Amino acid sequence: MNTQVNRKEYAVEAVMTFKGQLVIPSKIRRKLGIKEGTWLQIYVDEAAKQIILTPITREYIHSVRGKYKGKGLMKALMAEKTQEKEL
Repeated sequence: MNTQVNRKEYAVEAVMTFKGQLVIPSKIRRKLGIKEGTWLQIYVDEAAKQIILTPITREYIHSVRGKYKGKGLMKALMAEKTQEKEL
């Protein structure tokens, strides 16, 4: 079932498998440049109970280039890894 929200946003329903796998429809994969082996950033908003998937493509990497300059990325990465271990 497709629900049109506006020209650039839309919702698609999918079913999670027993193994926790989710199939992203091919139309969406093509539009976002997602291919086999493409990494996805998974953003979880626990308060809103939402998951946002962002493909890590060349375009994405170029869009964030310089964004985190001088922000102590190593400390942030270590804190994130520690938090993941607690889950």
